[in-house]
Amino acid sequence: MPEFEISVPIIVAGAGACGLVAALAARAAGADVLVIERDARAGGCTALSQGNICAAGTASQAAKGVPDTPDQLYADIIAKTRGQTDAVLARTIADNAAQTLDWLVTEFHFPWELDGAFRAAYGHTYPRVHSWLGRGGADMIQLLAQKCTEIGVDFLFNSRLLDVFVENTDHVVGVAIERPGGHLEYIGCNALIIATSGFSANAAMVKAHMPEASIARHNGHAGNEGDGIKLGAKIGGALADMGSYQGYAMLTEPQGITVPPSIIVSGGFIINKRGERFVDETKDISGMVHAVLQQPDAVAWVIYDETIEDACAYIPETAQLMALNAPKSAATIENLAAQLDVPANALLDTFTHAENASSQGAADEFGRNWNHDTPPRGSLRALKVVGALYHTQGGLCVNKNARVVRDDGSALPNLYAGGGAARGVSGPSSWGYLPAMGLCSSVTLGWLAGRDAATLVLTT
Repeated sequence: MPEFEISVPIIVAGAGACGLVAALAARAAGADVLVIERDARAGGCTALSQGNICAAGTASQAAKGVPDTPDQLYADIIAKTRGQTDAVLARTIADNAAQTLDWLVTEFHFPWELDGAFRAAYGHTYPRVHSWLGRGGADMIQLLAQKCTEIGVDFLFNSRLLDVFVENTDHVVGVAIERPGGHLEYIGCNALIIATSGFSANAAMVKAHMPEASIARHNGHAGNEGDGIKLGAKIGGALADMGSYQGYAMLTEPQGITVPPSIIVSGGFIINKRGERFVDETKDISGMVHAVLQQPDAVAWVIYDETIEDACAYIPETAQLMALNAPKSAATIENLAAQLDVPANALLDTFTHAENASSQGAADEFGRNWNHDTPPRGSLRALKVVGALYHTQGGLCVNKNARVVRDDGSALPNLYAGGGAARGVSGPSSWGYLPAMGLCSSVTLGWLAGRDAATLVLTT
């Protein structure tokens, strides 16, 4: 056991959304908190995301007349995962997501509100995706870090969690961190919250646990190497759903920008190099990555129109793509086919079939029900896309207080986990992922972990 240079009540490892919300919650409850972060600033996967959080029963939903409930979110999680997720964790996330979001809005004046353009889709029964309209994940992280600083949370950047020290086999007493130049420092603590990222950047772990995703382009944080997961498991934490992840079928090539799902939900569709659609674009936001990877040259085109573009222009990624002149534009289908170098007759047939299904109010040959949406018309747009791996969803198992549990379900005394380090509620693979569930789980488990850790250190 090393001699600890300093000791603090609570250490939070990781300055992404989970870690910063955990730090806010613990500090607001009266506990002193030190956040350690391997990078030079707060960020992680959250900074690369759209900053969207799903939650059911929020004040913003109520103000807009959306009759959503935690019970419905729970039911949607169970349905999307085919019943193959941890029911207790799903219940915990569903019951606490709205409380977490409303707490951040009320107590810290976060500007999140229901995104009306992100309609119910991909497994959500009601509109429940909340965002800072016109801003993204990088803005979210900056604001979270600012709020942490304002209430007295301490930060130590350029500090990688290297080891965890325990006594009596599983009671955390401190950590080792690696500083620039390989210098090691030892810090004691009364509770540890592991809010490090997942393992999407660890090629060996991806190949071992989700080999089908190993051919997808990685579009996550470079620090997603699974450090926290491995350290938690080392001291007895159980692991589950290690084959679970969020894939994404619409990463633009060559810009590397995420095409917002709202473009598809509003009527856009995807074609391959033959000018043909090949999937129901509204069914599986994560698993659709495999359909794209199976197309010729593993590329596709997202097709939409000027009306859809205008409706989604407030979304930062759409604005970025427009500013870069990334979308190809065409006044006719024939002209679009020529620009994309796809067969014009095939593309005409694709548009015709979609129009027929839309006008008849029937599902098309891929099972997509167009409802009140119309396929692209008039001035057309196209973006070249590839399939990508964004983040993993498996990791350390936690209970309703975000405390890490052993294989037998019993909780470790003072170790918590959330974010990419913890098991999510997406089930065993990619097909169970609901839109905005990654950040939903992260902030909710962060809130629960911070509160419980504060109670632990302040009462013992």
